[in-house]
Amino acid sequence: MTRRRVLRNAAAGAAVSAFGREARAAGQPNIVFIMADDLGYADVACYGRPDLATPHIDRIAARGVRFTQGYANSAVCSATRTALITGRYQYRLPVGLEEPVTTRFAGGIPAGHPTLPGLLREAGYRTALVGKWHLGSVREFGPLQRGYDAFWGFRGGTIDYFSHKGTDDKPDLWDGDVRIEEVGYATHLLGRRAVETVAAAATAGRPFFLSLHFNAPHWPWETPDDEAESRRIAGSNLRHFDGGTQETYRRIVAEMDTQIGRVLDALETHGVAQDTIVVFTSDNGGERFSDTWPFTGRKTELLEGGLRIPALVSWPRRLPRGVVSAQPMISMDWLPTLLAAAGAAPDPAHPSDGIDLLPILTGQAPERPRTFHWRYRANAQAAMRDGDLKYLRIRGNTFLFDVVADPLERANLKSRRPEDFARLEAAWAAWDATMLPERPDSFSETYTGAQLADHFGAPTPPAPPRPATAGEGPR
Repeated sequence: MTRRRVLRNAAAGAAVSAFGREARAAGQPNIVFIMADDLGYADVACYGRPDLATPHIDRIAARGVRFTQGYANSAVCSATRTALITGRYQYRLPVGLEEPVTTRFAGGIPAGHPTLPGLLREAGYRTALVGKWHLGSVREFGPLQRGYDAFWGFRGGTIDYFSHKGTDDKPDLWDGDVRIEEVGYATHLLGRRAVETVAAAATAGRPFFLSLHFNAPHWPWETPDDEAESRRIAGSNLRHFDGGTQETYRRIVAEMDTQIGRVLDALETHGVAQDTIVVFTSDNGGERFSDTWPFTGRKTELLEGGLRIPALVSWPRRLPRGVVSAQPMISMDWLPTLLAAAGAAPDPAHPSDGIDLLPILTGQAPERPRTFHWRYRANAQAAMRDGDLKYLRIRGNTFLFDVVADPLERANLKSRRPEDFARLEAAWAAWDATMLPERPDSFSETYTGAQLADHFGAPTPPAPPRPATAGEGPR
């Protein structure tokens, strides 16, 4: 054990909350962290989607807490995942400046930077990732090198549900660091592997942390009956703007919900459900077939629809049941929250930008206002939420909204409340100065009017600054 780790553990022990000490005394809970991909705020029944049944996701809400003001750290996936795994603003790390990571990016989370699975492993947990990684496609920056004991899934940003190839048309299914071949629909394979992981971990005598990161409902738009569509788009970058329907999207979400139900049943079968924290959330706001009501905007946009996400947590042994919380929260809050539940704490050399939500969830502390910051290079976007107010900048246009009274972001208050507008704009700039600067050579995804009809005013983005490989696309 290194001197740094001794100091880290000593500081972590001093920082553990009373709730965390109680959890340690009672036994560390297991943790199952379920993340959907590009799921919109209202894309599950318990958040209001009337045409889609998601009984198993709704089970998590019924057994625990449903946040109505949950935010993603970014409007795209790998940037949010950087914040989730580090508990810090993604703009502190070069990988977090990629919006998202593409096949041409060769980096990842730096060696030695603490991560959520790594900190939990130090606290005695067995850690496993089933599903999407998207934080570095080369082995040096893979999940086994960043805190996970086991990995079964894909390294890139998406795979075809049947061929399991990425946007570069290369196979991207792995067991650890070994590329494998499996036959089957990706969502079903991930569910099966997660159930097997729960079964093995529940009998191992150690607490376990399972990250179950689905591809669904990310494109390509393929249900279990759409293998012909998989063949049609083979060799492309999988985005197929001529594909998909609302019914296809509903089916993709429903298939994911079924697999989540299998995992919840496995926890019950093995007698560990009462002492298992289950989280369900998304990595960013919804994409082209999503329902983001009552918000506007979608993935790649700092409007509320691109940032608001479903966020549910249950822990039958500790948390109340069927609670709806208006506490604003964000992806990077999960690291300090889950570490506190495990009787651990963030590395003091890399303090979290999030907060421990457990005192609020258990009623030991009241709900409180929060301040969040975002930026997004495509279309020169910036945003900050401070209490109920939100500062927003898109392509030189600036706004001030009360997102509680006006979640659609229609009434621009910057002229009516100039002092508040100036205060938030200056505060955002001060925060931005503490982050890594934007890089003109980083990738930043956006949509144009040629791709999506409701983006008719959006220009075609400039060509990438570096040559791309054949078939390259956002992952």
